[in-house]
Amino acid sequence: MERLNSKKKIAVFISGKGSNLNNLIKYSQLNKSLFKIELVLSNKANAGGLKFAELNKIKNYIFDKEIQLFEKGAIKLISKFKIDIICLAGFMRILSPYFLKEVKIPILNIHPSLLPKLKGLNTHERAIKAKYKYSGCTVHFVNNELDSGKKIVQKKIKILKKDTPRSLAKRILKLEHKAYIEAIEKII
Repeated sequence: MERLNSKKKIAVFISGKGSNLNNLIKYSQLNKSLFKIELVLSNKANAGGLKFAELNKIKNYIFDKEIQLFEKGAIKLISKFKIDIICLAGFMRILSPYFLKEVKIPILNIHPSLLPKLKGLNTHERAIKAKYKYSGCTVHFVNNELDSGKKIVQKKIKILKKDTPRSLAKRILKLEHKAYIEAIEKII
């Protein structure tokens, strides 16, 4: 019982289908996990990932208006629930310098490329077009610059001749699921 109480509390910010969120939830329910998903926040009312929070009885909140309202609500909830770490998982908004300054806990992001290459969107398509031999994912700390924080974990795979952006994305998503857990446990 003591182990459960000593688990670090995580808030996950989402905008989409929630595959990384679902993976984090499943892992957090294992005895060996060092963390638990305490809170899920979304900037989209129709984010598919919200169903994973509801199915697992995790408190979830939607702030689907402007980013300032999302951030103000998030700051209050992070304090109220004594969150230790924030994980961005398919969260498609850029957090403001104000938010980054106010929140005094680690904020992690996962990005589907081998940063510093291919910051931003459409990474798989750009990796194939550029004829890179490898791609992968990076978990990094969030700072004031897009996809530029200190790297925590990187995982890579070979880009196959037959890869399409979709097939590459699917293969990298499997890496993301491993990388995010590894990164969280590395910083705890």
